[in-house]
Amino acid sequence: MVKKLVLASPRGFCAGVVRAIDVVRIALDVCPPPIYVRKQIIHNAYVVDELRGEGAIFVDSLDQVPSGGTVIFSAHGVSPQVWADARSRSLKVIDATCPLVTKVHVEAIRYSKRGFTIVLIGHEGHEEVVGTMGEAPDAIVLVSTIDEVEKLEVKDPGKIAYLTQTTLSLEDTKGIIAALRRRFPMIQGPPSEDICYATQNRQLAVRELAAVTDLILVVGSSNSSNSNRLVEEAITSGVPSYLIGDVSKIRQEWLQGVKNVGLTSGASAPEVLVDQVIRYFLRGGAVVEDLVTREENVHFALPPELRQPQSQLHVLP
Repeated sequence: MVKKLVLASPRGFCAGVVRAIDVVRIALDVCPPPIYVRKQIIHNAYVVDELRGEGAIFVDSLDQVPSGGTVIFSAHGVSPQVWADARSRSLKVIDATCPLVTKVHVEAIRYSKRGFTIVLIGHEGHEEVVGTMGEAPDAIVLVSTIDEVEKLEVKDPGKIAYLTQTTLSLEDTKGIIAALRRRFPMIQGPPSEDICYATQNRQLAVRELAAVTDLILVVGSSNSSNSNRLVEEAITSGVPSYLIGDVSKIRQEWLQGVKNVGLTSGASAPEVLVDQVIRYFLRGGAVVEDLVTREENVHFALPPELRQPQSQLHVLP
């Protein structure tokens, strides 16, 4: 029987996710309909369904947006080609890209203009990676493992830099960066680690959670990179861990012999889903405790398209 549920803090929505959701809701409120959103605004089906119910139209491709329509780009960022496609269709664009992802794009452009080979540490096919690689496709090579680093060949070992997908595991990037530095002693990196503050804080909280629990549940979607990394962090710390989309995914066999359960959520998971899990354990007689590891007070400004009169919402030149 589970006696205690320990809640990690911080958990759940980061500033970039809050901003992206706010962008959609404000656009629905102040812009003439219909409002289209390219891809999932964040990687959480519950949030997407909620926004769809409020009037947002989610599409996989800009081809599904009528010429001259209004479209929101997701928090994961897009490539220059997507911007060009929007321009060619005379679309009105509201950019909800997380500012920390935009920072990586800017660094990719800066290194490519200096003739560097850029090693991007990330997962193939992830929307953030696709967008970043699109900034300098001829200059960027993607690596996901240390083995791939060992096989890497570059044109000029003296002009090489690395960047990282913002939602990766701290341990994963640490090992890959160390391997890159061994192979390419002159490699350059960004001024500060690209892994975002929220990713770091949530992963570090899981490590501390692992020290006081027998099992850790992570609320998040299966396509959420940062949520999957939280599961990995827990397992690496020696505690069984499972990713659950919502409370219905909890399996009783996981809880056999478990007294203390840890609970956290990915940066794109809404707190309402966490509350459902809390109520589940309260009904079973568990007491709830908070484990606060650090405080967060980060806020990002809205995109300029929503900080000007909507009559001035621009068509891309």
